[in-house]
Formats: sequence, C-alpha cells, structure tokens
Amino acid sequence: MLVEDLPRLTFDPATPPQGYRQTWLEIGFGGGEHLLWQARQNPDVALIGCEPFEDGVIKVLTAVTTEELKNIRLHMGDAREIVRAIAPASIDRTFILFPDPWPKRKHRKRRLVNATLLALLARVMRPGAELRIGTDSGDYARTMLEAFALEPRFRWTAASPEDWRIRPADWPETRYDAKAVREGRPRYYFRFLRI
Repeated sequence: MLVEDLPRLTFDPATPPQGYRQTWLEIGFGGGEHLLWQARQNPDVALIGCEPFEDGVIKVLTAVTTEELKNIRLHMGDAREIVRAIAPASIDRTFILFPDPWPKRKHRKRRLVNATLLALLARVMRPGAELRIGTDSGDYARTMLEAFALEPRFRWTAASPEDWRIRPADWPETRYDAKAVREGRPRYYFRFLRI
C-alpha cells in the first residue's frame, strides 16, 4: 500500500460524505486503532481521519483495503486545512486523542488544542455534537480546560470525576493510552457538547 493510493479515499470537505447517518472527524489518528475501531463498529457513519505522518496513513490504508471499509475518508496533512474547508454544522462528533503535549514551555504554542482550533471546530460541528479529547499530560489537560472556558459554544459534560477519569466503553484504547497506563500516568477523557 502506497500513499499514492490516498486519492481514492479523499473527498471534498465542503460536501459531507453522502449516504451516512452521521459524519465524524478524528484529528491526528496516529496508528489508526481508534479510527478503524469506530469504522468497524459504526458502518453507517462516515469517518474523516486526518494525520500528517505517512506511517499512520499507510496502516489505515492497508486496513481499509484489506477489510474493504467504505466509510473512511483520509487527509494526510494538517487537520486545520480540512477543518477550515468543511461545511458549517456538518460534523456530528470529533475526536482528538492524545495529541502531542509539547511539554517544554518554549514549545507550548505548538499545542493543537487551543482557542483557535476550538473556534474552527465550533463552526463545523452541529449543535449537540460531541467533542472527545484524551490526554495523559496534566499540564495539557489544564490548558485545554482553560481554552474551553473561553469558548462559550462548548459545554463540558462531566458531572463527577469518574466522567473524565474513566474511559467510556465506546472509546477504545489507543497505543498512546496503553503507553500511559504502562508508565503509570493518569489519563484524562474529556467530553464536550457543541451548544
């Protein structure tokens, strides 16, 4: 499988994939474990996966071809390119799972989850749509929550600490999640609703 095969899975972001109950977006799918799991479990949902690194894209392309998964569309590159082009209010669920925490203070401006991205997502997500974010960085979790506090179009759904400490059953473990478990780091599973 070659990245050159990617065009057959591409799409026009201004027109949501047709014939599906919903459209979900995964930003930075890594090795594709979560994206592929969701595609298998939800064949009536179109999944748009964005990943800048070739290795992850090749893994997903291989699985899509081998399993003949029809409900995945891919973008190899910066997800913000696609999010800017997606039609307003056309995404029903978005996933950002274990983005690079950029732990050094001088690199924190590179963090993906910030006020700019949240504004872009608020534009493309339908009212009532869910945004799921996972991280194993306590500092990043704090700055994520600070960014959401400034974005009135999202509401945090947590009613108790268990709501963000325990991974929901329909949120499969990724390799980054498993690595955090092995290394004894706490994980944070945030869910927000677009209001």
